[in-house]
Amino acid sequence: MKSDEREEIFAYLEKMLVALKFGSITLIVQDGKIVQLEKNEKVRLHSNKNR
Repeated sequence: MKSDEREEIFAYLEKMLVALKFGSITLIVQDGKIVQLEKNEKVRLHSNKNR
């Protein structure tokens, strides 16, 4: 993997991590290279005690 490719991946990953409160980030690897990043974000709702 080239240095500029690595920096691009780390930049995207950092943006995803900063924006994510709850959830996961998945790295998709093909032929030994990261080809895709997926962010799965969870939204936590406060429980409504008046139900």
